[in-house]
Amino acid sequence: MTEMTPVTDTATAPKAVPALPDAQTVTEVKHYTDRLFSFRCTRPASMRFRSGEFVMIGLMGDPHPETGKVKPLLRAYSIASPSWDEELEFYSIKVQDGPLTSKLQHIKVGDEIILRPKPVGTLVHDALLPGKRIWFFATGTGFAPFASLLREPQTYEDYDEVIITHTCREAGELTYGRDLIEALKTDELLNEVIGEGFWKKIKYYPTTTREESPKMGRITDLMKTGEAFKDLGVPPLNPESDRAMICGNMAFNLELKDMFEEYGLVEGANSNPQHYVVEKAFLD
Repeated sequence: MTEMTPVTDTATAPKAVPALPDAQTVTEVKHYTDRLFSFRCTRPASMRFRSGEFVMIGLMGDPHPETGKVKPLLRAYSIASPSWDEELEFYSIKVQDGPLTSKLQHIKVGDEIILRPKPVGTLVHDALLPGKRIWFFATGTGFAPFASLLREPQTYEDYDEVIITHTCREAGELTYGRDLIEALKTDELLNEVIGEGFWKKIKYYPTTTREESPKMGRITDLMKTGEAFKDLGVPPLNPESDRAMICGNMAFNLELKDMFEEYGLVEGANSNPQHYVVEKAFLD
């Protein structure tokens, strides 16, 4: 697959009376590849969340063939926008026969989605002990919570270095994350709030596993050989200085958890801050 330029739908939509329960209005849609897209929607005035958390979003399903009743189709989605943003952003896969994403991928500006405004999740700063370096490990759309945390001022207040690894199958699937990180350099608001040049703390390490790119291979393999640490100019993870968050497919999560245990890192939670946390609700 050749890398695709994001297609943006930003037409102005007339304000309508909500027709769905917990309805929010779509304000922007971007398609990156035939498998990935992002969208933004209005944010409930009373909604509060911590960068890195997720909510349940969805659409109404098809009528039941016998009763005609319609039920909502809801899935857990990490909020990709930071906690201070006036809107909410989400990053999603497209599954042609998926109960929800087969419908969600066709949303347009002005459409409504269901959003249950009760955020939860483990990928939050409160679940980690203080450290020097924070690692974000993502596969596919698992980049979403880190898109939030990369725009969260506390990330740069708490850590001297921010390392984000993103492993995808094809190069085009890296577009969302790469563009977001590049945009941080010219984000006037963040540079003013966090400090000019805050983005220099970030070390971005994208890799692909199928399509050729500047760096090939699974991040776990590159860590095992030591190549990733050499490329980044940092030592292997250790509990004294390193903290980590994981958001990827199940096999990826389990492999990294085993590696972290070998490094001496302990899994944490909101109620028990430790060295690393894993988002268990993510599905790619």
